[in-house]
Amino acid sequence: MQTQQIIDHIVKWLDNYLDKSKLKGFIIGISGGIDSAVTSSLCAKTGRPVLALNMPIYQAKDQVARSCDHIAWLKERYTNVQNIDMELSAVFDEIKLSFPDYIQDGMTMANTRSRLRMLTLYAFASSHKMLVTGTGNRVEDFGVGFYTKYGDGGVDISPIADLTKTEVYSLGKDLGIIEDILLAAPTDGLWEDNRSDESQIGATYKELEWAMEYLDSLSREPLNERQAKVISIYQNFHLANKHKMESIPVCKIPANF
Repeated sequence: MQTQQIIDHIVKWLDNYLDKSKLKGFIIGISGGIDSAVTSSLCAKTGRPVLALNMPIYQAKDQVARSCDHIAWLKERYTNVQNIDMELSAVFDEIKLSFPDYIQDGMTMANTRSRLRMLTLYAFASSHKMLVTGTGNRVEDFGVGFYTKYGDGGVDISPIADLTKTEVYSLGKDLGIIEDILLAAPTDGLWEDNRSDESQIGATYKELEWAMEYLDSLSREPLNERQAKVISIYQNFHLANKHKMESIPVCKIPANF
């Protein structure tokens, strides 16, 4: 993997896309995780205006600390980066008060957090004339669909969506991302118990990457018990979340009607 060439390619792609969009820069939510750290760094390397939003909603302290540390790291290195802290816990509480109790299950409210952040990003993007920049990688976006529809999946551009998680970490090391982020267990940050992605999915990203490659290769090599389990996990998530990865179905009306 030619990491520096990939970095240069994405930075050039971002720069060209921004020119075509006629907008002024990039806006991105900073979570304290590797994907947003790498994506924001790539955006910053274009030299174009970057607005980094920290949007905690009853966030674990270590996640907030990593987010703040990364934003400080960005601003030390790139004069084109600005940031805004948006504490959204009170807004989330107001939404909960407006919702009937019977729809406030864990998954519904986790997705509501993600959609509240999306709404916030687009409010600032509209005001500042910027592109909302996605942070999803290939396994999340096209493999298991591990994101919220119209939440963190609601973006204008996806610079790292053709990279696996492993490749994102490689870019992060070359970009000099702070060690706490490189070592932190991946999490979507949507649950108050700070659960990891692996605990929710039941497999590591390396295992999911292997499953994606195995299925794409149409290999028929015999699998051990764990490999068979990972393939099952991957396929179940892929099928359940396929609606996120495809265009919205449109009912076509026959021309003779």
